[in-house]
Amino acid sequence: MKASVRAQDVASLAGVSQSAVSRTFTPGASVSEDTRRKVLAAAQQLGYRPNALARSLITRRSRIVALVMSYLENQFYPLVIERLSQQLQREGYHVLMFIADMDEAADGVLAEILEYQVDGIIMASTMLSPTLASSCAAVGVPVVQFNRISSLEGSPRHTVSAVTSDNHRGGELAAMLLLERGYRHIAFLAGLEASSTSIARERGFAETLAAHGLGLTARETGHYDFAEAQAATRRLFRQPQQPDALFAANDHMAIAALDVIRGELQLRVPGDVAVIGFDDVPQSSWGAYDLTSVRQDLESMVTATVSLMCEQMQGAFAPRNIVIPCELVERSTVRPRIDHLPLTGASF
Repeated sequence: MKASVRAQDVASLAGVSQSAVSRTFTPGASVSEDTRRKVLAAAQQLGYRPNALARSLITRRSRIVALVMSYLENQFYPLVIERLSQQLQREGYHVLMFIADMDEAADGVLAEILEYQVDGIIMASTMLSPTLASSCAAVGVPVVQFNRISSLEGSPRHTVSAVTSDNHRGGELAAMLLLERGYRHIAFLAGLEASSTSIARERGFAETLAAHGLGLTARETGHYDFAEAQAATRRLFRQPQQPDALFAANDHMAIAALDVIRGELQLRVPGDVAVIGFDDVPQSSWGAYDLTSVRQDLESMVTATVSLMCEQMQGAFAPRNIVIPCELVERSTVRPRIDHLPLTGASF
């Protein structure tokens, strides 16, 4: 970049106003195609590149969105980062990523986030605290939660927008499939106890079992961690009544459970034990796992998140919660339909 080249130089060479040069390099700004062509040609000839930092001082907009993550071990979230970044870039924004502790609120990185004068914050797989919500509201920085609903939802002052799958319905779908296929000693492997996604998935699952006269045979918490999920699976299968089916709160833990069930316990899947996960990450379809899973509609979730973020960065601060439908993808970790086995209790 030639540091001496200014926007005025480009305007003079192109025969346009300086404001036309500014609009040409401002995403979403109105400028005619003829003007844009002249400005870009002049800029290329002179070696001019716009200074984003200088422009942010004038517009008071950084066009940076902070993405706060805390669970990159899960194969679902690298896909989230990729899709969110791509869509935000198409809207003229750039992503600045921060890593928070998985089982704690993101307050530890809040000061650093706000130092960058970000236009908005997307929080994925991390917790929103009252302090963080209040601080962002005080400086006018909108927050959208991805795949998580805040426990502060009932507070008008602190409520923020959120985009989630229909996690409750996903739990229902998993339970209905297991009941339909004749499994009756059913266990649940939870994520984090405070995670809204894990709570909703378990609630939908347990309520559907209860409607058919069944309770959970066993329950353990895997903390969304591979090694801890393996340890939790070992505890589940040391119970006096060994489960014949397991629903895990995400695929990452379900895959960990499959390794223990097949490799260590030498049980047949799905003959001895059925396993269902949640997310439908690409690895779930790999031949070694072929995992039945509740699929989250990632593309729809990301589109809704970016739309909400853009609306709020443009001044629409009324919070909204958007729930995206999910679907069950059946693979070989659940046995085929057994038509002669009747269901107990209410019908589906």
